[in-house]
Amino acid sequence: MTRRDSKRHRRDGFTALWLLMVLLLAACTAAGSDGQALQRGDEAFARGDYTEALAEYRLALRRDGEDARVLTRAAHAYAQVGRVEEARDHYRQAIAVDSSVADLAAADLLRVARTATERRRDGFLAAAAVEAALELRPGVNLTGLARPLAEHFAGQGQFGRALPYFQKAIGEGIEDPLLVLEMARAYEELGDCELALIHLDEIRDDVPAGRRSEVEWRVGNCSFEMGRLALEEERLEDALEFFQATIDVGEPRSRVAEAWFESGEILVSLGRCSEAIEAFRRAQAAALPGGFLIERARDRIDDLRFGPSGDGEPC
Repeated sequence: MTRRDSKRHRRDGFTALWLLMVLLLAACTAAGSDGQALQRGDEAFARGDYTEALAEYRLALRRDGEDARVLTRAAHAYAQVGRVEEARDHYRQAIAVDSSVADLAAADLLRVARTATERRRDGFLAAAAVEAALELRPGVNLTGLARPLAEHFAGQGQFGRALPYFQKAIGEGIEDPLLVLEMARAYEELGDCELALIHLDEIRDDVPAGRRSEVEWRVGNCSFEMGRLALEEERLEDALEFFQATIDVGEPRSRVAEAWFESGEILVSLGRCSEAIEAFRRAQAAALPGGFLIERARDRIDDLRFGPSGDGEPC
C-alpha cells in the first residue's frame, strides 16, 4: 500500500466511523427535527456539496435547535470547510444535550488540524482546530500535532503559546536537536535563560554545522544575561563564570566587550587589581570602534594605576 493509499484509507476510515457514530446518535435521539431537511442535508454532504448541506442543516435547526444529531451534522459540515469557530459552537451545543458527542467532536477537529498541517500548511487553521478540540475534550491526544503547532506559534513570536507544544513534542520522544534548539529559543525569548542554557548545552555538539553559530550566539547571549543576574544578586564568582562563557564563545560580538568590562569591575571588587586591569584592556580591544566602552575602560585603567589606594581597599 502506498503512502497516498494509506492516507486515503485512514481518511475513508474516519468518514465511515463518523457516519456510524452519527447513525448511533440518531438512534438514541428522539425524533423531532425536520426529517426532510436533514435527509436533503445528508444527501448534499454525501455529494460533497457542503454549502448546500449546511443550508439544509440550518433549516432543520430552525425547527429543533436542541437536537444533538442535527447539531452534530452541522458541526461536521462546518469542520469540513474549515469553519472551526462555527464547528466548535455547534459541537458545544450538541455536547450540552449529549455528552458522548465530545469524543466525536475532538476527533473531527483534530482531523481538521492534521489536514491543515499535512496538506495545507495552514498553521492558523491547525491551531484554531486544536484549541477547539482541547476546549471540548480536555486532555485529547495531540500526537503528531505538537511540533507543527509549536513551530507555528514560535514563527508568530508567540513563545508563551509555543512552549507547551515544544514540551509535548519532546515528550513524544522526538529526538531532533533542532527541535530542542527552537525550544531553547522559546525559553530565552521568555526570559528564562537558565533553562535555555541547559537545553543548549544538550545539543551543542549535535546540531548541523549550519546552525552551530546560532547555538553559540544564544549560549553567549544567555550567559551574559545570567551574569548580569548573578551580579545583581551579588554572586560575584558565578557572575565571573557566566561573563567568561560569553567571552569564550565570542558571541554576541557586541557583548564580548561588555563581558570583559563587567568582569574587570568584579575583579576590582575582589581585590584582584592586575587581573582587573587586563580585563579592562581586553574590553578596549573588543569594543567597537568609537564605542563608549573604550573611553570607560581607559578611565578605569587610569584609576587603578594612578588613583590613591588606602589600606583595606581592594585596589
